[in-house]
Amino acid sequence: MPLYEYHCSECGQSFEKMMRFSELDLAPECPHCHSRETHKQISTFASRITGGGAAATASSASSCSSGSSRFR
Repeated sequence: MPLYEYHCSECGQSFEKMMRFSELDLAPECPHCHSRETHKQISTFASRITGGGAAATASSASSCSSGSSRFR
Protein backbone atom coordinates (compact mmCIF):
# COMPACT_ATOMS: atom_id res chain seq x y z
CA MET A 1 0.00 0.00 0.00
CA PRO A 2 1.31 3.46 -0.85
CA LEU A 3 1.98 6.01 1.87
CA TYR A 4 0.34 9.41 1.36
CA GLU A 5 0.77 12.75 3.11
CA TYR A 6 -2.36 14.60 4.25
CA HIS A 7 -3.13 17.97 5.82
CA CYS A 8 -6.07 18.68 8.12
CA SER A 9 -7.99 21.89 7.43
CA GLU A 10 -9.50 21.88 10.94
CA CYS A 11 -6.41 21.68 13.17
CA GLY A 12 -3.63 22.41 10.65
CA GLN A 13 -1.70 19.20 11.37
CA SER A 14 -0.04 17.12 8.67
CA PHE A 15 0.08 13.33 8.84
CA GLU A 16 0.90 10.26 6.78
CA LYS A 17 -1.50 7.43 6.03
CA MET A 18 -1.24 4.21 4.06
CA MET A 19 -4.17 4.03 1.67
CA ARG A 20 -5.25 1.38 -0.81
CA PHE A 21 -5.68 2.55 -4.40
CA SER A 22 -9.39 1.76 -4.04
CA GLU A 23 -9.61 4.24 -1.11
CA LEU A 24 -7.97 7.24 -2.81
CA ASP A 25 -11.26 9.13 -3.17
CA LEU A 26 -11.94 8.90 0.57
CA ALA A 27 -10.78 11.58 3.02
CA PRO A 28 -9.01 9.89 5.94
CA GLU A 29 -9.73 10.96 9.50
CA CYS A 30 -7.18 13.26 11.11
CA PRO A 31 -5.43 11.36 13.93
CA HIS A 32 -5.16 14.60 15.96
CA CYS A 33 -8.69 16.07 15.93
CA HIS A 34 -10.65 13.27 14.16
CA SER A 35 -11.95 15.63 11.46
CA ARG A 36 -12.61 14.39 7.92
CA GLU A 37 -11.64 17.81 6.48
CA THR A 38 -8.33 16.47 5.17
CA HIS A 39 -6.66 16.72 1.79
CA LYS A 40 -3.75 15.00 0.14
CA GLN A 41 -0.43 16.86 0.01
CA ILE A 42 1.98 16.80 -2.89
CA SER A 43 4.79 14.53 -1.85
CA THR A 44 8.24 16.10 -1.54
CA PHE A 45 10.06 12.80 -2.11
CA ALA A 46 11.53 13.74 -5.51
CA SER A 47 12.50 17.26 -4.44
CA ARG A 48 14.75 15.95 -1.67
CA ILE A 49 17.27 14.74 -4.25
CA THR A 50 20.00 17.35 -4.57
CA GLY A 51 22.98 17.85 -6.81
CA GLY A 52 21.49 17.34 -10.26
CA GLY A 53 20.61 13.65 -10.24
CA ALA A 54 22.47 11.13 -12.42
CA ALA A 55 24.83 13.70 -13.93
CA ALA A 56 26.08 14.73 -10.49
CA THR A 57 26.45 11.09 -9.45
CA ALA A 58 28.44 10.27 -12.60
CA SER A 59 30.64 13.33 -12.16
CA SER A 60 31.38 12.59 -8.50
CA ALA A 61 32.03 8.94 -9.32
CA SER A 62 34.52 9.89 -12.02
CA SER A 63 36.28 12.36 -9.72
CA CYS A 64 36.51 9.64 -7.05
CA SER A 65 38.04 7.14 -9.41
CA SER A 66 40.49 9.67 -10.86
CA GLY A 67 41.40 10.86 -7.37
CA SER A 68 42.08 7.34 -6.11
CA SER A 69 44.41 6.59 -9.06
CA ARG A 70 46.84 9.25 -7.80
CA PHE A 71 47.60 7.17 -4.75
CA ARG A 72 48.56 3.98 -6.58
